[in-house]
Parts: sequence; structure tokens; C-alpha cells
Amino acid sequence: MAKCLSHDLRERVVNMVQGGASCREAAAHFKVAPSTAIRWVRDQRERGDFRAKPQGGDRRSQRIEAQAEFLLNQIEQTPDVTLHELRAKLADRGLKVGIGTIWRFFARRGISFKKNCTRCRTGSA
Repeated sequence: MAKCLSHDLRERVVNMVQGGASCREAAAHFKVAPSTAIRWVRDQRERGDFRAKPQGGDRRSQRIEAQAEFLLNQIEQTPDVTLHELRAKLADRGLKVGIGTIWRFFARRGISFKKNCTRCRTGSA
């Protein structure tokens, strides 16, 4: 993703357009794309602000975070529960998520599911 252009540049472009220049003239003067100048002016007109919007970050984890108490209770009750089983239990509650989503939920809390001797299914031959 491209880096944001400075707030100062945005302000100068918008002020030039508000001063009577066209968006294309302002864009050529400050050496930015005409579509960029048009978008900044539109944002100023519609939102009242032309600052850059936040980039990146997590936008969807709040869905699974709302189920935090349920998930943590499940692994407390059944320590050897699998991620697939947790996924099925969440689906029963009306939340359809991927295995990776559940994995990241536990990773954020420092909880991992490691193999150890008590969970081994087969003994030595």
C-alpha cells in the first residue's frame, strides 16, 4: 500500500481549489494526480475533513472477541479441545469463522496448543 501524502500538501491543494482553481490545475501545480486532488476536495466537501484515513489494522476481530469468555471457558473445561471443535461450537452459536481466526484469538493471549506426552494417541511399539 502506498504511503500517505503529507497533510500540508493536502491542505495546500484544497486551499488552492477553494481559492478558485480547478482540481486539475491544483493537481498539476503541486504535481499530484488529478484524481487525488478531486478526492481530497470531495472529502473536504462531504466529510469536512481531508486528512488521510487510517490504514491497515484489524477490522474484524471484534466478532470473535465478543465470544472471548465462551472460548476461554471451553479450553478451561476441555484443555485438549481442537480448533475444529471450537469452530463448530461457535457455528452453533451463530458465528462462522475460520480456523485462522480462532488461532489468532488464542495467539493474542499467548495460549498455544502444543503436543505433549499426555496428548499422545499411540504408545511406542
